[in-house]
Amino acid sequence: MNGSPPPGSADTIARPAFLYPFLLLLAFATLGALALVAWKGPRPADVVSGAGFETAPPSPPPAVEPVILQALAPETARDLNAKTPFVNGPVPAAKPFILTGTPMDMARATDCLASALYYEAANEAESGQRAVAQVVLNRVRHPAFPASVCGVVYQGATRSTGCQFSFSCDGAMARLPSSALWDRLRRLATEALSGAVYAPVGLATHYHTDWVLPYWSAKLDKIRAERTHLFFRWDGWWGTPPAFRQAYRGGEPLIGRLARLSPAHAQALAGEVALDAAAPPLAEGGATPDASAALPGTPAFASPAGNFLIYTVSPRTDAAGLADRAKAACGTQPYCKVMMWTDPVATPSALPVSDVALQAMAFSYLKNEKGGFEKALWNCAIFPRADPGQCMKARVPVAVARPSRPASAASAGLLGKEEKAELIPMERDRAVEDVSAPARPEMAQPASKMVRRRPGA
Repeated sequence: MNGSPPPGSADTIARPAFLYPFLLLLAFATLGALALVAWKGPRPADVVSGAGFETAPPSPPPAVEPVILQALAPETARDLNAKTPFVNGPVPAAKPFILTGTPMDMARATDCLASALYYEAANEAESGQRAVAQVVLNRVRHPAFPASVCGVVYQGATRSTGCQFSFSCDGAMARLPSSALWDRLRRLATEALSGAVYAPVGLATHYHTDWVLPYWSAKLDKIRAERTHLFFRWDGWWGTPPAFRQAYRGGEPLIGRLARLSPAHAQALAGEVALDAAAPPLAEGGATPDASAALPGTPAFASPAGNFLIYTVSPRTDAAGLADRAKAACGTQPYCKVMMWTDPVATPSALPVSDVALQAMAFSYLKNEKGGFEKALWNCAIFPRADPGQCMKARVPVAVARPSRPASAASAGLLGKEEKAELIPMERDRAVEDVSAPARPEMAQPASKMVRRRPGA
């Protein structure tokens, strides 16, 4: 009808076949346009996933801020950290890092990475140690950081403050690992440098313990918790896979303070100067006077309530600044006890503190706002003081009974009365008594008033 060809004629069959090439061409053109749009740059959702790998950086790399902590009590910092949500969306894993370089590069990089695992995460599970290793290698690949493993780990080690890994400038390196532990950490480091990836921390470039709060943490994306460590990546483009394209430079620098642990760092190449050679005299062992109010580093022990802290400090630390550092560590706690040792081996890492350990204590600070009491005492054999009243007095060993406490009190991190008494320095009746004065027999506690300590307490 209407002059149309009858159904099944040659004209009706040929017409759709003639259009097929045009339809295919149109489809390819559409797909090409979509691909071009995707290639042009990351869209909002791509910032997390890392799409747009070939795009140019939107800005210079972000500045690497020094680790400056807010003056908060540990429990306050924990509360604030817990209230910070984890980032939404995917957490892409890092690509395998396989170190290419000379045998010396591999040996030095292995020991630098193992030192970071020991001083930063020796008390963590293996997963936490692998997480720290991943952060180091993520930094090596990011243009905001040095392009070598030792350069990343010991960045800022020549300064008494502002080092990126606090152990490299707070005196912690006076403590040495056992040979068995060192060998195990070197094995983990070797695996990480040979392509092992710890995917759960993704592209994290920062971390801190949950009882402190660095100023930079609010600017970053929180992506992972590993026991007491929280891991972060930069937000925006600089936290996505395209940013991690820095090539490994090689030429691992010499770290003089690793010579005791590492033959590779005990051997200087011709004309080589150690990366940490320009460190200030006090950088290995504590704060300089202008940094005396800073927090004294990671505690060897912190009670769950955060009101009892134990630290290791260097015997070269500015003695006058220890009280300010203890106050900063206590923050707003109404009751707080801080004890410091200079010998890492003698530093307690758990309660109770033994009488032998108390004899070696270098500094003590106690604050009790309820009683209006605040006092700092120095071991004047280690930190001489002009005022004898600031010196710890010779201790008379006192055995203390330790009755069991309800589980609720223990779980809340509260110290019992007997525990508090044992941990407060045992002094003679007169606070201003000269430390050099001989002990008087009449000051000793009668044996009838002594309570024997149970074995092992």
